[in-house]
Amino acid sequence: MTMPENPPLPPQNPQPEYGYQPPPPPPPPEYGYQPPRPPGYGYGGQAMPAVPGYAQYAQPQGPIGQMRPTGMTMLLFFVTLGIWAFIYYFQTHEEMKRHTGEGVGGVIAVVICVFVGLVNPFLLSHEVGQLYTRRGQEPPVSALTGLWVFPGVLILVGPFIWFIQTNRALNEYWQSLGAQGTTLV
Repeated sequence: MTMPENPPLPPQNPQPEYGYQPPPPPPPPEYGYQPPRPPGYGYGGQAMPAVPGYAQYAQPQGPIGQMRPTGMTMLLFFVTLGIWAFIYYFQTHEEMKRHTGEGVGGVIAVVICVFVGLVNPFLLSHEVGQLYTRRGQEPPVSALTGLWVFPGVLILVGPFIWFIQTNRALNEYWQSLGAQGTTLV
């Protein structure tokens, strides 16, 4: 019995097929040597600066909203037996939607308030926080602020703390854009 013959080994430096030439190896690194960059890389051959996380959002261009007095709004919640909450949620969400072009808007906020009202404090605080995030600032409130409503209602003052924090953050945002005075409607 004879052993089969070993196949020939491929050449060490294969010739390129169809005119393709592999790129030459880079020169040895020396002090101060910068490897060539592909055309169109960065700014003038420099690496592009890091993009912060908030830069992914477009800067708001819509009209600014109204500031609302915290104490008077809370009083209206009680006097109207909670009906004012629907008006407040509609107004604030609608203003934020017109200002940023994002968010649920007033009508959807009222629908959420009617069917799953417990969600609205979390949603409002989240959207107010996003106003700050879009500007590259640390948000003073977030969806977690809604925890003051539930289970915070068990300590009775939780919903008040939530509303004061969220409304203050929203008022300060509008004021920073030039809003003056407060209004209820």
